[in-house]
Amino acid sequence: MPDNKILIVEDENSIRELITHTLKSAGFSSLYEAPNGEFALSLAKRVKPNLILLDLMLPGVNGLDICRTLKADEELCRIPVIMLTAKSSESDIVLGLEMGASDYITKPFSINVLIARVRTQLRGVAQREKSEVICYGNLAVNSATRSAVLNGVELALTCGEFDILLLFAAHPGRVYTRNQIIAKIKGDDYVVTERAIDVQILNLRRKLGEWSVNIETIRGVGYRLKTGDYL
Repeated sequence: MPDNKILIVEDENSIRELITHTLKSAGFSSLYEAPNGEFALSLAKRVKPNLILLDLMLPGVNGLDICRTLKADEELCRIPVIMLTAKSSESDIVLGLEMGASDYITKPFSINVLIARVRTQLRGVAQREKSEVICYGNLAVNSATRSAVLNGVELALTCGEFDILLLFAAHPGRVYTRNQIIAKIKGDDYVVTERAIDVQILNLRRKLGEWSVNIETIRGVGYRLKTGDYL
């Protein structure tokens, strides 16, 4: 537990000091503080924390934008984010979760609840590290559990659809012909028509919704998962 790095992003000194003191008292020693969004993002890239406690109402870059930026970064997207905010309406909570937050705690908060939520998220990190998880924006593909989660919701994919998504996720930017896709997921001697691959990708895109724009059709060649910013 003491080795877990926690980044506390809070502009009010008194609250930030309270959170730091609380976590230290609970046994956490690797704590980092950021009073604003710009510093928080640069610090997150440098130390790569195991967990981020993020206030929404920040000067400059607000908490939602920070969360969106983190989830779009391939190196940082797996870091769980607990949002801390005085905004307690259902719409605010839903928006925070849709941006990729793992949990949401409203102010004023219970010290015991904060510690419990932190420990819960860090246990989840430890469990996820035991499996192979590939993240792109708000999409996480887990090869160990053969599951794909988009915006916190597990997708109902067929075996073929999942295999195609995993293939693309493992090699972003690489273009695959239909025959290469068949060979990779079924084997060289498996009888599948190119049209069947088109249908599976069509169904996969439908289930991915808006995120499907990240799967590009390369005219006359095949398909690829684009690199860069993901939804």
